Amino acid sequence: MTEANSCRHHSAIVVDGPDRAPSRAMLRAVGFSDADFQKPVVGIASTWSMVTPCNMHIDRLAIEAAKGADGAGGKAVIFCTITVSDGISMGTPGMRYSLVSREIIADSVEAVTGAEGFDGLVTIGGCDKNMPGCVMAMARLNRPSVFVYGGTILPGLYRGQAADIVTVFEAVGKHAGKQIGDSELKEIEACSIPGEGSCGGMYTANTMASAIEALGLSLPDSSAQLANSKDKLADCERAGKAVLELLKRNIRPSDILSLAAFENAITVVIALGGSTNAVLHLIAMAHSAGIKLTLEDFERVGRRVPVLADLKPSGKYNMAHFVRIGGLQPLLKMLLDKGLLHGHCMTVTGKTVAENLANVGSYAADQDVVRPFSNPIKADSHLRILRGNLAPQGSVAKISGKEGSAFTGKAIVYESEEASLRGILDGEVKDGHIIVIRNEGPKGGPGMREMLGPTSAVMGKGLGKTVALITDGRFSGGSHGFVVGHITPEAAVGGVLAVVQNGDTITIDAQKNEINLVVPADEISQRLKSWKASPCKEKRGTLAKYAKLVSSASDGAITDGD
Repeated sequence: MTEANSCRHHSAIVVDGPDRAPSRAMLRAVGFSDADFQKPVVGIASTWSMVTPCNMHIDRLAIEAAKGADGAGGKAVIFCTITVSDGISMGTPGMRYSLVSREIIADSVEAVTGAEGFDGLVTIGGCDKNMPGCVMAMARLNRPSVFVYGGTILPGLYRGQAADIVTVFEAVGKHAGKQIGDSELKEIEACSIPGEGSCGGMYTANTMASAIEALGLSLPDSSAQLANSKDKLADCERAGKAVLELLKRNIRPSDILSLAAFENAITVVIALGGSTNAVLHLIAMAHSAGIKLTLEDFERVGRRVPVLADLKPSGKYNMAHFVRIGGLQPLLKMLLDKGLLHGHCMTVTGKTVAENLANVGSYAADQDVVRPFSNPIKADSHLRILRGNLAPQGSVAKISGKEGSAFTGKAIVYESEEASLRGILDGEVKDGHIIVIRNEGPKGGPGMREMLGPTSAVMGKGLGKTVALITDGRFSGGSHGFVVGHITPEAAVGGVLAVVQNGDTITIDAQKNEINLVVPADEISQRLKSWKASPCKEKRGTLAKYAKLVSSASDGAITDGD
């Protein structure tokens, strides 16, 4: 058997032999030659779309990945999957489709790759859900694969200061508080998103790209490159070539993904001060790989890993600054040298984490984007897993330390994101309130929307240090302030969140990792006995199907559970 044929475990079934003449006839029409039928076929999963700036350039990146695969002796086939824009749909009913799109992406990449007999795979993601969706498909299929991040956007410039999508959301709060007028709001709107690439702080897209590189599924440096750079084009071409090498060596996602690899990803997310969405997505990705990852793993790793990167939304720098100082690789080397990474884990280079980092240098001494271990932003994780009578199955808080570590206040309850945003902007929310937003969980939404509108309005109105917000929904990576999400069980299935009343006292303690409703247990029990579940808002279609299938947020909000 030739080397090429030994790599054609799946495509051979589709194209070899007289009985496969109809398949070959179809493939000739899309550009296959006689020689191509003897090559390993590499699928290039593109999330290109003009729906969002995060993905508007990925068609060009897919072409470069295809060139790399073709040049290394494969036959590339580009195909597309979907994306939705969180930034555009945020605060609308359409945002319910955001997390759902992760499942659609995973299912569609799996379906096309499985149906067409691709031997290997390159997946290219831009907006938030693209990345975990692509990795979930890669893990399920378990064929030699490389993930490529589409890259980060350059910051906009507003009156000499860096601006991004969160700048616009917070400007809405300032506008409501009469701090800025219509013309200034429009000025901010017009300059904050200058072109292609994913949102420019350590928000969910950049968080997940970094986590996937730490997992070993991306080539070194893929997570920290500008979307419009020559480096990103080269990254794509290298990825196409890398899949052929992985095919030759039969290195598959199952050889890369392990509990240790996921611990590496958690470590990096914490060191970067990354998004709470990483908890949800990493658990879902691990499930697809057959690995049991739990909230307890985030707690365990979080106790020993500090926050080192001073990146937005809680910090002062954006992703472009991080790229400029050298990106993720020097941070990985710092963590490895400190004993915080598992160096033995295999990666898509065919080398281990430690081998990849052997010749990586340090950050320049004069940069302050990434701090030394002797002067961390926070000594342990900003991602706090809180439990208590409000969240017996867990919740996720993002506590940078700037908000303080504890909050006690009176509940002001809203049944939806829209209602809460109106309440914040109209002045109903006062100092000392804990905003409760419920019925926004995976089943209750359905779809588990992000609360970037309300959290940004709180910050824009100057309430960031005097108000907390809790929800069974989730948060954008751009959210900051004293916020707790992913409360489970969610309200829609009869969690205690469902029976919180206006004026109830709630305590949140990020040192003890507790969140409690300060109401006698017998009264809570009586309220729950009187509570009745509402029927699902959706009767047909994608959201209705999602509500029937989806697991709790603490289990990753997956739809292919046992």
